[in-house]
Amino acid sequence: MFKNPNIQNIINSNSHRPWKIPVGKWEYYQEWNNALFLHWSFPYEAIRELVPKELQLDSFEGKYYISLVAFTMQKIYPKNLFPLKFISDFHEINIRTYVDNNDKKGVYFLNIEAEKALSSYIARELSGLPYEKSEIHRSVDTYTSINSNKNFSLDIEYKTGNLLTHKSKLDLWLTERYCLYLDKKNHIYRYEIHHKEWDIRQVEFSRLDINYKLTSSIDLKKKTPDAFHFSEGVKVISWKKEKLF
Repeated sequence: MFKNPNIQNIINSNSHRPWKIPVGKWEYYQEWNNALFLHWSFPYEAIRELVPKELQLDSFEGKYYISLVAFTMQKIYPKNLFPLKFISDFHEINIRTYVDNNDKKGVYFLNIEAEKALSSYIARELSGLPYEKSEIHRSVDTYTSINSNKNFSLDIEYKTGNLLTHKSKLDLWLTERYCLYLDKKNHIYRYEIHHKEWDIRQVEFSRLDINYKLTSSIDLKKKTPDAFHFSEGVKVISWKKEKLF
């Protein structure tokens, strides 16, 4: 049986969590590496129409946010199996907003794209999350994507800076989320996740061309990000989804 030496270390590091680590066996391991975070504030009404009515929008000091997270997924596999690189490793872009249910503040995905068609299909079938294929490429300092089906594109060149030794309350609010919500077939589900606290760095952009128009009111191309971060990544475990509604 494949034994991951990281698991117990991840589980033991839990003092930063806003609620207790879930009881029961974890279901998936994954690594979210070299992650770029870009964050925009939008009016409540603009985001509300994209989120199921059962979920409350979460806000920070009266502002509501949408984030684009571009990273590289690696070593994802189910418990008791092992990662297969040609499936388990792929670049991913997700667009998310921030929601709350019974004081479990998490994220809700508005769009998810993966580099590989097979990985996208398997992730969609197993998780229920709306993965779709996109042409994604990255290098040490660039990240590009073209999703011709939705006319979405991303072209970023960046340089990472110093590690943030003192995170702001907004930094923590935007990055430290320990569950995600899913609506599927008229039901709402929650996935619990756990990882160590993100180490985040400053980041500077020499090219930032983002073409994601979600609705007439939410067009990321027309708005400068309010905040951005970079992280080398986190190792993550997740649990089986829980049906809420």
